[in-house]
Amino acid sequence: MSEYYDALETRDVAQREAEQFELLREQLRYAKREVPAYTALLGEVNPDAVKTRDALAKLPVTRKSELAQAQADSPPLGGYCALSGHTLPRVFSSPGGIFEPQGAGGDFWRIARALYAAGCREGDLLHNTFSYHFTPAGFMLEGAAHALGCTVFPAGTGQSELQVRAMAHLRPRAYVGTPSFLKILLDKADEMDVSLSPLAIGLVSGEALPTSLREELATKGVDVLQAYATADVGLIGYESPAREGLILDEQVLVEIVRPGTGDPVSPGEVGEVLVTTLQPGYPLIRFATGDLSAFMDGASACGRTNQRVKGWMGRADQTAKVRGMFVHPSQVAQVVSRHQEITRARLVIERVDNADKMTFRCELTGVAERSPGLAQEFAASIREVCKLRGEVELFAQGALPNDGKVIDDLRPLD
Repeated sequence: MSEYYDALETRDVAQREAEQFELLREQLRYAKREVPAYTALLGEVNPDAVKTRDALAKLPVTRKSELAQAQADSPPLGGYCALSGHTLPRVFSSPGGIFEPQGAGGDFWRIARALYAAGCREGDLLHNTFSYHFTPAGFMLEGAAHALGCTVFPAGTGQSELQVRAMAHLRPRAYVGTPSFLKILLDKADEMDVSLSPLAIGLVSGEALPTSLREELATKGVDVLQAYATADVGLIGYESPAREGLILDEQVLVEIVRPGTGDPVSPGEVGEVLVTTLQPGYPLIRFATGDLSAFMDGASACGRTNQRVKGWMGRADQTAKVRGMFVHPSQVAQVVSRHQEITRARLVIERVDNADKMTFRCELTGVAERSPGLAQEFAASIREVCKLRGEVELFAQGALPNDGKVIDDLRPLD
């Protein structure tokens, strides 16, 4: 049996890029023609001209806040998708007043690829502890399992003792859910003196997987790999047995951009993850996940050739309130765009003598480091854009941390 889900995973890099951009142009044509929200957003876009990453980067970003507002103004789905039982078997609720449709197809969210990489095969029994209530997580994994020919026990959340008894009786080979709940179940089984020895593999998601927890689960007999997915766009990336970052799904285009903008960062730099889906039904184009990550160099040792990301590295929404005024990452980006001498910047907020202090720290090009008066120019731009006064500190290129932070709020919580 192949160690790969399909031939797409080992494509030549150039072939993948060409084929994905052909799908992207089809998606853009479909969205512009069939999806009212994108008919407006893509009004000036010629889909046939979007052939490169640079062209993709010029398309508008779709943000979750915009989806929420559109759904509030034009229920039920804000013009991003038609609500029809013929094409949408289910609709779900997500935090923040967002409703998410499930498009037609057994593995609509494309999670089967991640399950396969984690070792799930036809005939396996999966114990699914993701929620089936309101949110799509339980259905996301169940649809993927069925696509592989697996049987699912829909356990959902909570009731750890009852779950342990069911697992002892049904003897599942695989677990899906959060890693922390798997630990709870294994600890509960030890407490009850119940053997769960048939349980050997797991696909975990929904929270961080520290190395210490992964190792603890392994000592209890369960080898787990991670998936990175959202209700909006489905699978984004997944671990393979090589455990070297998260390999991108074959049916999405992923960009890493400077938070608050749609501008791609330099290779290896931390930024916000944008995802464009390549299958019709619920097209999301340059969807801002709000998550921070970074691309990794090279390909995985497992033989899969797609790009990899480092995994979840924080949240991109770094909005802060300073002296009664909200400051957004997009405003920092606007200041940077005014001055070609700045290569990277971050706004540091501190509390000094019970007052908010705002400092604009920026990296400069080598030539600019010797130019007088730059700090005053930057300070003037900060006042104009943010409506607040801030100090300016100048640094050489590479001096600021590569952590994706555009606004670094260092004020104590109390």
